[in-house]
Amino acid sequence: MKTEQQYFEEAVSIQQYMDEMSTLKDESFAIYDKFAVPNEAFIEQLKNSNVHILAITEDWCGDAMLNNPIVRKVAEAAGIEMRATLRDADTDLIDKYLTNGGRAIPIYLLLNEAGEVIGKWGPRAPELQQFVMDARAQLPDKEDPTFEEVQKAMYVNMRNQYVEDSTNWTYVYEDFKKAISTIL
Repeated sequence: MKTEQQYFEEAVSIQQYMDEMSTLKDESFAIYDKFAVPNEAFIEQLKNSNVHILAITEDWCGDAMLNNPIVRKVAEAAGIEMRATLRDADTDLIDKYLTNGGRAIPIYLLLNEAGEVIGKWGPRAPELQQFVMDARAQLPDKEDPTFEEVQKAMYVNMRNQYVEDSTNWTYVYEDFKKAISTIL
């Protein structure tokens, strides 16, 4: 089995990944273009840490659409390398980082100079997890003939909220900062 560092070495840059997205690209870049990384000690801490980030992602994922541009901006502000690998291309990697038993994405692995995983974050900030749980609680039963239609509308609404409400961007940034700064 490959190491996380080997996955990192085989992965594409986050810039190339986002440039080549075929789904949710416009939405992802709308967030990227508008999100500004706060000028604070966390960025300096990251700059001096000699780490790199591997994102496990897919371009159809709404959480990845939201999180990738924000974590990319953080990596760029700190001058650290970030690369992306596709979850479904090789599930051995994601299977090491399951969320509640599932292959939830995106997952961000923080690797040190030796290529060892020293931290992870993802798939979503707690406030966004609550938002998703509240939205799902409003869905009809799966047996209901309108379930698929209502669920699809829910996902569209969630994506719109992720793009339009910058508070969601702050949730991502603050939770990522909290998780990562404790290990640096």
